[in-house]
Amino acid sequence: MQSNLSAHSVLKQFDVLPPGLLDIPVEALHTLVPEPALFHLPGKRPETLFVSVLLHGNESTGFLAVQQLLRKYQGQSLPRGLTLFFGNTQAARHNLRRLDGQPDFNRIWPGTGLAPSPETAWAAQICEIMRRRGVFASVDVHNNTGRNPHYACINKLDREFLHLGALFGRLLVYFTHPKGIQSGAFAEFCPAVTLECGRPGQPHGTEHALEFLDSCLHLHEFPAHPVARQDVDIYHTVAQVCIAEDASFSFTERSADLLLDSGLERLNFTEIAAGTAFGTSSTARVPVVARDNAGIPVTERFFEIRDGQLVLKRPTMPSMLTLDERVIRQDCLCYLMERLPLEGG
Repeated sequence: MQSNLSAHSVLKQFDVLPPGLLDIPVEALHTLVPEPALFHLPGKRPETLFVSVLLHGNESTGFLAVQQLLRKYQGQSLPRGLTLFFGNTQAARHNLRRLDGQPDFNRIWPGTGLAPSPETAWAAQICEIMRRRGVFASVDVHNNTGRNPHYACINKLDREFLHLGALFGRLLVYFTHPKGIQSGAFAEFCPAVTLECGRPGQPHGTEHALEFLDSCLHLHEFPAHPVARQDVDIYHTVAQVCIAEDASFSFTERSADLLLDSGLERLNFTEIAAGTAFGTSSTARVPVVARDNAGIPVTERFFEIRDGQLVLKRPTMPSMLTLDERVIRQDCLCYLMERLPLEGG
């Protein structure tokens, strides 16, 4: 599907929700919110909780959790101000991460390496609007396409970020790459977190996100004490792994340059040993590219072709491995992580 977002579209802001929002299915949301929009809702405390959902159109859990949250407070005051951002509703219409011709809505935020576009313009505008309004915390809700546990991602290791992440659960991922993500941009002026709520369509994911958002609305301030080391498991993303642009890959076609193992998803959030194979390769060259947090290629540190297989050269922990070939090509094959010791506590 092609994007039909107007090249001259201007970010829209509203102080009330459109009628029918609380009950509309996500694939029809575009009829109420056809383009990215902000909704500013008042609350008892003025410091605003910012919540973004549907930056990827096929990740519906955040929207469903927001619907349930709004139903809970229907007819009464919210505990604090709430600004909602509904992202790629046109892609949600077709249950796609993004439409052909669109940039990834979670790569367009200030700090991005992408060329200026209408999307980068309204992303910068959102940051400026929210910086002026004063934000208590920012929450960006996502799903995984692969089999992963629920976890929270943070872009800084400051006390408030750690407490915010730990409010979701003990599994935290600290990362600084890729650039241009929503939480990374908001981290420059408020505590920010990305929630990874498992696969879309799972009631537990919606319930977990709802509980977290409700807790954020009621949280008066972040604790002054450090997060205790025994309360969290924190991992640091050290590389993003993508399929080489000129390499073919598949889970089923043996003629592809890289025939990936159909059981890869089981490796997510598992500490795996050097020598673990990701698949078989029909080429002598490594058909993936690993880049560190500065975007520098580090493929040779992590991968090699050995006896016709693509194998890891060092122990690591992958995340976000998926069997969805479209998502792999649009985003990446996986991230590689290492355990990060938490000082203090």
